[in-house]
Formats: sequence, structure tokens, C-alpha cells
Amino acid sequence: MTEPLPCQRPLFEIPDAVSYLDAAAWSPIPRPVREAGEAGMLTKVRPWAHPRERAAGWAEEARAAAAALIGAGPADVAIVGSVSHAMATAARNLAPPPGSRVLRVADEFPSHRYAWDRLAQARGLVVEEVARPEDGDWTAALARAIARPGAPPVGVATLTPLHWADGALIDLDRLAPALREAGAALVVDATQAAGAVPIDVARLRPDFLAFPTYKWALGPYSLAFLYAAAHRQDGVPLEENSGNRPQAAAGARRYDRGERDDPVALPMAAAGMGLIAGWGVAGVAARLRALTDLLAEGCAALGLPVPPRALRAPHILGIHLPGDEAERLAAFLRERQVFASARLGRLRLSPHVWADEADIARFLHALRDGVAGGTEGRAGRSPALTDRRAE
Repeated sequence: MTEPLPCQRPLFEIPDAVSYLDAAAWSPIPRPVREAGEAGMLTKVRPWAHPRERAAGWAEEARAAAAALIGAGPADVAIVGSVSHAMATAARNLAPPPGSRVLRVADEFPSHRYAWDRLAQARGLVVEEVARPEDGDWTAALARAIARPGAPPVGVATLTPLHWADGALIDLDRLAPALREAGAALVVDATQAAGAVPIDVARLRPDFLAFPTYKWALGPYSLAFLYAAAHRQDGVPLEENSGNRPQAAAGARRYDRGERDDPVALPMAAAGMGLIAGWGVAGVAARLRALTDLLAEGCAALGLPVPPRALRAPHILGIHLPGDEAERLAAFLRERQVFASARLGRLRLSPHVWADEADIARFLHALRDGVAGGTEGRAGRSPALTDRRAE
């Protein structure tokens, strides 16, 4: 059993009075990452003091760190600007048979949806959104959809390791073999996973997988990485530049973005992912599981509906609330310097390595006040909350 990572709050500039449980939105960066960015800015402040020959090194260091985070080799990873950039690249280089299905979950995040809608329209594909299962088991629902008798074959499955809105688990290790047997391509958006839970592309064997750095990887905005399987590395990039022309680029570097060699973002990303590599993703996941278990226990004690432990990811807990209660509670908490998100009617709680037991206690104290205030002050909503507490 992996030992949980100790709290890393000293590395972050988070005041003691702030409980930030919103890493799934975006994370604060650790001091070493800020320092890497500040050092990178000097390259533009005093460019004469920084030889341009170093630029390729920044890119390769970040590429290697991203590859290590998902069990890939550096040659299998492209540097792109965002996950939407990555998905547009993947969609451009897949050709599912007309009439086959694009399979995804309901309420998928836009960056993992729009490119596939466009591909479906262009190639005459059938988009199938698997409805949110009443029992919360996305994996079983997707497995049934893949194998459904009489359905068109799955051409491409565009999936994630968990639902972005509430952390509901999607077991890709179980689904990937079924998709391969069906002859389908698998494209994974690991935005809400990379850096927080172990990912191994050698085991998962996706056609493409992408993640940004500004959430769980503790890095900057406007930077992401695209893994491409070996048989997907000779395709067409979204943009042509001197660094990714066929004669200059090998492997997934073929998909590198223009203006790749950012002296600020790349060293920041490498620093953030380097910290995670030093800690070990398994230790990070164990720590976050312990924190979300405490959150789940406290929320259940308040009578709020908590998903079964086996059906939720280690690092995100989503509490489904009636009406606009999630939005109201998120605003109430924010006034008390406790930060979480409201997503699709769920209060989404997502601690990272800076969070500790004091943050959990402060959140639960504020949540107790918020739930009580909603019950007492909003008579029209109180029966729904009261009924849920009684379940």
C-alpha cells in the first residue's frame, strides 16, 4: 500500500485563513514553479544574456517531464497550446468509417466535444452520448454501450478517466480492451487526472491522450501536451512551422505548436511536473484520497448525498444538490475564504497537495453554516435538503 504524501503547503503561497479546494478549476503554483517563470521572464527582459540555443532545451525538458508523468517516451509527446488544440489535432488525424459511432459521456466538457461533433458531421458519424447512470457507475454504462447488440460499431471513443463535473470514476483500464476488440480508436482527455492519479499509456494504449498543466500538474496556463501512439505519429498538424516540418520533426513532435519555445511557460511546466515526479503520483493520489474521504465523511454527517467510494476518483468529490443549492453554497463558502466550484448542480471539492486536515475542518464548519442557512432562510428549498439528509 502506497504511503500518502505529506502535506506540501509550505511550497505554496496560500494564507492560513484560505482553504482552497478547487484544484479542478486551476491550481496555485508552488514557489519553485513561480521562480522558474520569473527566471524565464529575464530571457525577454535581457535577451542578449540568454543564448537562443537554450530554447530547444526548455522544450525537451518539459516534453520529457510530461512523458514521464504518463509513462510515455519523449518522442511520443507533442507540445501544444491547450487540450482543445490537442483534440482538434487528434480529430484531424482519425478517419472512423461513415456510420460508425463517436462514443462519449453526457455533459462532456466542450474542449473534448466540439472537435468530434465537427468530425461526425464531416464523415457521417453517429454521436452517442451515454446518459448519466442512475447508479453512478459510468464504467458499466459505457461497457454496455460499447457491446450493445445491433448498434453501429464504435469508430472512436472520446473518454476521460473521470467525469469533470463531479469526479465520478470512469475505469479506462476496463474499457480500453473492449474498445480495441471493437476496432475503435480511443482518445483520452486527462485534464482532470494527469498529476493527481497514475496514468500509464503503455497499459491503456490510447491513440491520443492530452492534458494541460494549469490544473493538477501545477503549471502555467496556455500549455498542454499531446501523446500520440506510434501508429498515429505521421499525421497532419494543425499548423505548419519550422520546428514540426517532416524533415525536422520525428515522432509526435510532428504535432508541436508554433512559437513552441516559450522561455516562461516551459520551465514552469517542467518545474511543476518535476515536483510531482519527485513525490510520486501514487503518493499524491493516496494523500488526496485521504482528504476526499474526510470530506465525504463530513458531508454525509450533514445529510448530504455522497457518492459510493468505489465510484469516485481519489481527488474529486462531487455533492449533487437540488436546484441552485450548489451555486448558493459555493458563493457562501467563498465569502468565508473557502473555495470550491459549482458544476452541473454539484458542489465540486478538489483538494491538492497543499490542503490539510485544517482545510477540511474549516470547509465542513462553513458548509454546516451554509446548509443550515439554506434550510432556515429558503423555505421553498428546505424540503429537498431535508429529504436528502434523511436518506
